[in-house]
Amino acid sequence: MSDEIGGLTNGDSLEKLRALHITSLYDEALVNAGGDFSDDEELLPVTLGFLEKPENRCSLVRQGFPSKAGGVPAWLDPVSLPSGKSCLCDICVEPLQFLLQVYAPLSEKEPAFHRTLFVFMCLSMACLLQDQHEQWKRKPEKASLSVKIFRCQLARSNPFYSSEPPRHDGTDKPSGTGAILCNWCGSWKGDKVCSGCRKARYCSEKRQAMHWLAGHKSECLQASISPQSSNISPTSSSAETEKVASDIIWPEYEIIIEDEYEFEMETSEDISYANSLVSRSQMDETVKSLLDNFEGDDERKSWASFQERIARASKQVLRYCRFERAKPLWPMSSGRPSKNDIPNCGYCGGPRGFEFQILPQLLYYFGVKNEVDSLDWATIVVYTCEASCEESGRYKEEFGWVQLASPSAAVH
Repeated sequence: MSDEIGGLTNGDSLEKLRALHITSLYDEALVNAGGDFSDDEELLPVTLGFLEKPENRCSLVRQGFPSKAGGVPAWLDPVSLPSGKSCLCDICVEPLQFLLQVYAPLSEKEPAFHRTLFVFMCLSMACLLQDQHEQWKRKPEKASLSVKIFRCQLARSNPFYSSEPPRHDGTDKPSGTGAILCNWCGSWKGDKVCSGCRKARYCSEKRQAMHWLAGHKSECLQASISPQSSNISPTSSSAETEKVASDIIWPEYEIIIEDEYEFEMETSEDISYANSLVSRSQMDETVKSLLDNFEGDDERKSWASFQERIARASKQVLRYCRFERAKPLWPMSSGRPSKNDIPNCGYCGGPRGFEFQILPQLLYYFGVKNEVDSLDWATIVVYTCEASCEESGRYKEEFGWVQLASPSAAVH
């Protein structure tokens, strides 16, 4: 494996940044990529993401360049945030909720020395269903989306961070302050000010109304009577994450990465003991028998193959593999995009390629209940500009393809 991650050698502390870009192949890592554009197997490494509760807050602030899920985003560029309709679900026009972010610098590209991908989504399952329906219109570049991905990248020398690797001991400080964020959701710019206390900030009138009903009414009245007693303070993206008013923000986790190849090796070693109850050959025959029983049933066969692969590291919530020939691991045979279904980059016009996918295990960690209208998906696949272009705009929208958890839910 190459000694370079994100532009620095593994000897530097930048190794701790959970960088998900890998710069070389494992000679023996055989990855069944699942048939995105063909069914060929590729010798490509896959990096897996797992969730852990952070030991301290230092690892999740923006100057620590985190990969994280839940909570609020640690914006890479804390000033020029996405705004306007970009922040809203295209279907219900509600502000999107932060799902996760992946720190994925490109060692070979200086303007992408720091690079983070942010994923947001609508909380409505009805909107997610409509999102997939829009995909099947075969015009995804004009689709109404409930899942949105933003890419942000910075050169090593930039206005916001030191060019030296972070220390992760609490002493790292960002340069300057960030945009004032919404007091309700803690995610988007708080460009609307409460007319009562003149302190609380919101990203939309709907968020202001929600905060008002949730208790801000009394705080606002108290502030108008005694301004000095108000404890309302705008949330700035330059500081550690402050408590936001919303009670529906998903719990916050750090994303820890491991190479899938290590789990393959562990599985191989675990079942090679002489006193093993089930030999490797027996296990292989069991899987083969299971798949043979599904012959002619592509959907169930695909699901069984997917489950067998995921079971090697059952707690994974993310699979990352940014290579030209990389493909996601699809849970089902239906609902997969063709190459023409993935729109080109809307900024440079170049092709987009697979970078990572999000697995439904994430919903378990977020405490999403298995109810009729609850969020559910088989996988969310993220495609990004292959050139990671530097066209206008700090935050560039990329493309996500949703495959639902049940084939019957797909609308063709």
